Amino acid sequence: MKVFLTGATGYIGSAICSALKQAGHTVTGLVRTNEKAGLLEADGHIAVRGSLEDKEVLATAANAADAVIHTAMQFDEHAPARDRAAVEAILKITRPARKPFIYTSGVWVMGDTRGRMLGEIAMIRPPELVAWRPAVEDLVLSSQGTVFRPGMVFGRGGGFLAGMFDEARSQGVVRIIGSGENHWSCVHADDLASLYALALAEPAFGELFITCGGMPQPVKKIALAVAQACGIEGKVESVDIEAARARFGPMADCLAMDSKAGSTKAARFFGWKVERPSVFDEIFSGSYGS
Repeated sequence: MKVFLTGATGYIGSAICSALKQAGHTVTGLVRTNEKAGLLEADGHIAVRGSLEDKEVLATAANAADAVIHTAMQFDEHAPARDRAAVEAILKITRPARKPFIYTSGVWVMGDTRGRMLGEIAMIRPPELVAWRPAVEDLVLSSQGTVFRPGMVFGRGGGFLAGMFDEARSQGVVRIIGSGENHWSCVHADDLASLYALALAEPAFGELFITCGGMPQPVKKIALAVAQACGIEGKVESVDIEAARARFGPMADCLAMDSKAGSTKAARFFGWKVERPSVFDEIFSGSYGS
């Protein structure tokens, strides 16, 4: 299968490229620079120069592909309009031809879960940063696309754990927002990538999936594990939400939410199994080093 992938050299996209290659698919990735094109081609994939603003590039690449996966995302003031326009350009091609199209959203659209474990049919209360995303999800679903809502992605030496490790090693402390009693739902990058490959093999048109692996974990427990792994056991510092907003902007409110999301739907539809290390196994003996 020929697959067009946006965000192909990004954190999630790179893992998807590996999974698709292993499954025997040909990946054409959207890249913005010659440097990223070289990286993609060095791994045996095809690079297409352009950006999410280039509707003709998106349409041409989608038309040449058998399926499309959209992972590219940059949270800035232009994100809502840019993302919707890109999705509309892709759907104009995939919808009439009934080509599989997977849109990557995230569990943050669900808002603060307030201690409850929520699944696909739960009511959502998206925070400001992603308040526009449910409308794009609805557009995709009504056009017979598929929506994935991953949790906090880890593994491959990247994601949120990388920031925690960097802070622990450079500053001798891991900082969390508030008490850290809030939960994060997580998923290993390679487990998530394998799900994209499975979903291309057996498309689920018009379906939404929570794509998290394992049980949600308290943020403080994760932070304490990182501190221990870095040899600064117990060095976890709490900061208030205002200080966090000064550092992270609107993302701080997402990081401070209780985010308990889980579902067996992906397993039932695709036979998806979580096979990679848990977040704690990855912290102590995984890709983040000593």
